[in-house]
Amino acid sequence: MLGTGLLQGLAVTAKNFAGSFHDPSRYVTTEYPEQKTKLPENYRNFPFLVFDEAADPMGTLRCVACQICEKECPPQCIYIVMERDEKGKALKKPKVFDIDISVCMSCQICVEVCPFDAIKMDQDYEVAETERFHALLLNRETLAKSNAYYHQLHPTEAAAVDAMLAEQKAKQAAAKAAKAAAAAKPVEPPKPPAAPSAEAPKSPPPAA
Repeated sequence: MLGTGLLQGLAVTAKNFAGSFHDPSRYVTTEYPEQKTKLPENYRNFPFLVFDEAADPMGTLRCVACQICEKECPPQCIYIVMERDEKGKALKKPKVFDIDISVCMSCQICVEVCPFDAIKMDQDYEVAETERFHALLLNRETLAKSNAYYHQLHPTEAAAVDAMLAEQKAKQAAAKAAKAAAAAKPVEPPKPPAAPSAEAPKSPPPAA
């Protein structure tokens, strides 16, 4: 019959409208910003850097400034400068780590190529700014987030990463201990060559 689909749709709407007064599962909207919908664990927005100790966030960043993410970033929105001492020796930590989120396309390639699990995807979507350029250029201090924060966003993934890093540290500690034990082991002096035996010369056999 003509209009049957329209009537069915109106019936569903009326059912949800009536049920929303007593059944929270029928709520179809969220009163944002007072109420915020819980995001799924695999939701991603913009990257952030992970540090391990809250007492020294810049000193315990997992990033070693290898610049792999900078080279692999499709829109080229990552800029890294490695920290160096007064003699110019690389210290394997970033002096500058900037991400221009006005260009970032949240592709997560930087996360996939990082060999140190130092960069992860955030879930913060309230990033509107009144200034177009500098406010959307996030520096190292702004990007740094704790490992506990990472566990809040992606608990399953973070637990797997922690287990892998703990296993790597245990293997490195075992290798160092074995090397130290080998270095501490005394070296035995070489044995002197054996002296020739003093046997009496054999007399020649009698002539026939």
